[in-house]
Amino acid sequence: MLIPDMQLASADPSQWAAAPDWQPVLQPFWQGARGQSLLAYLRERIGQGAVIYPPQPLRALELTPLSRVRVVILGQDPYHGPGQAEGLAFSVAPGVKLPPSLRNIFKELQRDPGVPIPANGSLVRWAREGVLLLNTSLTVEDGQAASHARRGWETLTDALITAVGKQPQPIAFLLWGAHAQAKRALIDAGRHLILTANHPSPLSALRPPEPFMGCGHFGKTQAWLAEQGVDLRF
Repeated sequence: MLIPDMQLASADPSQWAAAPDWQPVLQPFWQGARGQSLLAYLRERIGQGAVIYPPQPLRALELTPLSRVRVVILGQDPYHGPGQAEGLAFSVAPGVKLPPSLRNIFKELQRDPGVPIPANGSLVRWAREGVLLLNTSLTVEDGQAASHARRGWETLTDALITAVGKQPQPIAFLLWGAHAQAKRALIDAGRHLILTANHPSPLSALRPPEPFMGCGHFGKTQAWLAEQGVDLRF
């Protein structure tokens, strides 16, 4: 059974839950010109009756505190269908049909490291284990992919990625597709693991030069983290 349709009700970031240790990144953004412009745009669109997803844009930051990040998986844009987006890149709530990209993620997870296909598409457990599932744009309008791109979210998410890269703990960055790989310059490759592949979308998952299917990123990440003394299981 599908969950009820959920949408963004307020453009007040004080209503968007996030772990406290993200606030030194969030507050300067909200108070700055780019953040103010983004919030004004969201208020305008809500006032015009636009249906915007997800209801909690910062949910990834709520479930995965900065100090607990061990893996970063970057998405581009929240899902834009009713009931799909839940504030975590690639994740959908239990009961929602698996999107094609998520199906491919689960197939690769089953291939290596051999995890059975999950019963549903929720990645909440990953988020709580330290996997930051961050989209680079954190809101979208119903049926309109990338509709809130270049409105200001990217300034914030670049700052979030930079903050993650400055953490003392070793972190694995899984960059799937050109959009995510464009963020590589924000990451210190000397301190962290960076793995790249095509996007898991069926349009690109099997294409050269770096097919997503068969990339082995999940097994490589778990093995690398184990070398750092971190036991993380996808």
